[in-house]
Amino acid sequence: MWIRSCRMWLMAAVICLIGVTQAHAAPPPQVSECSSCHGNDGLGSASAGYPALAGLSSAYIVEQLYDFKHGTRVNAIMTSLATPLKPADRKALADYYAALPVPVQPEPTILPTGIGADIADHGHWQGSLANGVPSCASCHGAGGIGVGADFPRIAGQPQAYIAAQLNDWHNGARKNGPLGLMTAIAGKLSADQINALAAYYAALPANAAPEAKQ
Repeated sequence: MWIRSCRMWLMAAVICLIGVTQAHAAPPPQVSECSSCHGNDGLGSASAGYPALAGLSSAYIVEQLYDFKHGTRVNAIMTSLATPLKPADRKALADYYAALPVPVQPEPTILPTGIGADIADHGHWQGSLANGVPSCASCHGAGGIGVGADFPRIAGQPQAYIAAQLNDWHNGARKNGPLGLMTAIAGKLSADQINALAAYYAALPANAAPEAKQ
């Protein structure tokens, strides 16, 4: 009986030790460089326009790092960081940030309205200035929470960052993305529409409280 109890205690201790080791696994070495812009928690910086990486799809992050390295997405800082990364490095970084938690936030008491909300939810199909833009929600999901690996969460990202990406697609500086969708869509947006969309999605919670999702 005593031997059996010792064995059970030893097994429990090993399981506990494994769990602690996994929970405190060392992050990839490149995280120290990334955290200066994207934060130790991966939540980015709204004031500086650096996007949140926490909770994004691992496959999406891998693709962006690959694109920065190979020039289909251009940013001087990110290109310098991504260029030396090997496939295993990209995967390790992507898995790390994908696993970081996104804090639950309440929805704003008053949701944004106007051009940005209208295009986000319904597109821009009617009226004299209609330009055949589909709703952002049709790809990025209701509230901009993201869908699958190709359409990332945009809700709660910094306004300056969202506007910069739309402008890059609009001007041809950013060329990546599935089927060239964002190049075609952003190319039809006016400066006012880009700014309105950026303001709208920046105001939405990245992870809405359950009662707000109902």
